[in-house]
Amino acid sequence: MPGKARVHELAKELGVDSKTVLAKLKEMGEFVKSASSTVEAPVARRLRGALEAGSAPAAPAPAAPAASSAAPSAPSAARP
Repeated sequence: MPGKARVHELAKELGVDSKTVLAKLKEMGEFVKSASSTVEAPVARRLRGALEAGSAPAAPAPAAPAASSAAPSAPSAARP
């Protein structure tokens, strides 16, 4: 894509939300204010590379069952 690309267009292209793209751009040191901000082509290329490289290990999050197993014991102890 020659010229400038808007953040929301890049987000749609990459299949992520605009907040993710904004956060990654800020992490990369780019000044962006909103989803309608534009970025230069070289920045967009770096962003694509960064998000595509980081998209595979973005799934590990299922650590909630351990916390939920401790919750039922508290109400039974509260009853006389």
